[in-house]
Amino acid sequence: MTNPSSSFSFSFITGFITLQLLWTSTCYASGCYTSIISFGDSLADTGNLKQLDSIKNEPPLHFFLPPYGETFFHKPTGRCSNGRLIIDFIAEGIRLPLVQPFVGAKGNRLMESRPGVNFAVVGATALDSSFHEARGVENPLTNSSLRVQLDWFKQSLQSICLNAQDCKHLIERSLILMGEIGGNDFNHALQSGKSIDEVETYIPYVIEAIGSTINELIDLGAKTLLVPGNLPIGCSAVYLTMYYGSDKGEYDNSTGCLIRLNKLSLYHNELLQIELNQIRERHPDVIIIYADYYNAAMQIFRSPKKYGFTNGALKACCGGGGPFNYNSSVPCAHPASNLCLQPHTYVNWDGLHLTEAAYKFIYKSLFQGPYTMPQFNHVCSTQGLEEVVGLSSSM
Repeated sequence: MTNPSSSFSFSFITGFITLQLLWTSTCYASGCYTSIISFGDSLADTGNLKQLDSIKNEPPLHFFLPPYGETFFHKPTGRCSNGRLIIDFIAEGIRLPLVQPFVGAKGNRLMESRPGVNFAVVGATALDSSFHEARGVENPLTNSSLRVQLDWFKQSLQSICLNAQDCKHLIERSLILMGEIGGNDFNHALQSGKSIDEVETYIPYVIEAIGSTINELIDLGAKTLLVPGNLPIGCSAVYLTMYYGSDKGEYDNSTGCLIRLNKLSLYHNELLQIELNQIRERHPDVIIIYADYYNAAMQIFRSPKKYGFTNGALKACCGGGGPFNYNSSVPCAHPASNLCLQPHTYVNWDGLHLTEAAYKFIYKSLFQGPYTMPQFNHVCSTQGLEEVVGLSSSM
């Protein structure tokens, strides 16, 4: 696997970015976008799996119990964090309401028009369940793959649009958030005992699924899509616990993260950027923004204390003990789990997901910094963000 920082040339797409930035002069008087339409997994789900889970005659999943949501919402909302996610900061930053889940109370699908709708589902994969089942990998949480989410979206258009032209107008004025998606294609496989080498072979299929969905959305009228790459999964407490005791050469001395797993994320991100570039070539009038979650996050994994994460980047705030406070048998919210007193001083929330403070930091790095391509604040002005979301204390 190769490092995208050395093999992917940003200059190659400069021409396309110039054309795209010219297009942004048509931003709408009420703001850049009238709504957010989101797809993805637990990094973006604002309550879909919680609502789907509520119709089952079973105890709720631990994600939907306190202390999840305690910091901002003061109750569990279905978000896999102690507070807001990156999607919430995006909505606040462009002065839109927080994006509500597509699935409503008692599992009903919400079809009405609104300033945004979220189809992301905790545990969702880019690839359909049939791909993983054929390889002996089960998804314990959901079968709501990216294809299923796209089908939900297309079905909902029949209820909220007057006609095809009306739908196209609605979509072209929306910011489409495509993920992050793909991480669970790797997570479920690795946690089922698949080797890193085998999981690496899934990546081209994952990228193809993401690219296909983007192309369908463009055909439906999408004009601006924000497509995140994967986070550095080798820095996750889940995997640091799974591979605990590995040879010292397996770890990055500067971060303590697992090198091979981070290379897996980098390989995914490299192929994703190549795919996005090919789509840009075919659709030069569409703005496709790559969000570099990996390098935005690596700032705090390399220097957590510099950015206020005084309890470090690798140990979970909420978990079941052990060197990284993660135990798959005693997850966060389990009666035997423990909770840190100051979540804002931790990067990792529950072993796999991050704290609100970490998501806020990544958000600001992306949307006021250099970690989007093209830079988001050149596409849509983010002036005044500190007043909107109180970000000045995060960096």
